[in-house]
Amino acid sequence: MEVANGIGMGLLLPIMLIQLVLLVVAIIDLIRTEETNGPKWLWALVILFIGFIGPIVYFIFGRRNN
Repeated sequence: MEVANGIGMGLLLPIMLIQLVLLVVAIIDLIRTEETNGPKWLWALVILFIGFIGPIVYFIFGRRNN
């Protein structure tokens, strides 16, 4: 049973790390960006509370292309 737990944690840890990096980068980008497609507070909620998909949605739809 310990082998199964080790394999699960070995797969889960990189995914959690990627999610954390995406979240931090998205929040930093949101703070530095002057204008977004929609209110910044709404994008902050999307990034923080929608999990793995939230930062990806922000990078695809939230950033304003100049």
